[in-house]
Amino acid sequence: MEVYSNENEQVDALRRFFASNGKALVVGVVLGVGALAGWRFWSNHQDGSARETSAAYQQVTSALDASKPNTLDAVSQFASQNSNTYGALAALDLAKQYVEQNQLDKAAAQLQTGLKATQDANLLAVLNLRLARVQLQQKQADEAIKTLDAVKGEGWTAIVADIRGEALLSKGDAQGAREAWSKGIASEASPALKEMMQMKMNNLG
Repeated sequence: MEVYSNENEQVDALRRFFASNGKALVVGVVLGVGALAGWRFWSNHQDGSARETSAAYQQVTSALDASKPNTLDAVSQFASQNSNTYGALAALDLAKQYVEQNQLDKAAAQLQTGLKATQDANLLAVLNLRLARVQLQQKQADEAIKTLDAVKGEGWTAIVADIRGEALLSKGDAQGAREAWSKGIASEASPALKEMMQMKMNNLG
């Protein structure tokens, strides 16, 4: 669905970035570390750790299969043991599987785990958007709206507006939903998403 495409594209871009730029990520951290010898040792260690974590992430997520509980357990363990972007991505992958199985409580728990694991702004936005959707499915409209408030960045304005409109409508606030969707249509949304929000507004009468 178009509603999900921007999020999915962002996640794929993040995966490619962290897979190919592990060394660059640690260089920024190690700048300022005292002695040259210490810097070299620390940099090499962190670079190796990043490669190992990336490889482990690829291994557990490529084997992910909802019909095989052991693969779900492996990804869950990886996510809980890695408080970094790879752990957050693993939690995101696992949450998707749980949503497809309609295990919404487990999906929400994984997304919360992911939110605690990363500081990447775009990945945090994706995790919060997915969490808001799950909360909406759980009939937790107020919680979904609070979650949406945590999404930062103009690039997410339209998707936030779409979900916010759904949450407000589920609370019986048709006017609030109309205003949210109007804001989304006025933003830099994709034509398909704008059309979808316009249809929702039209259905309000």
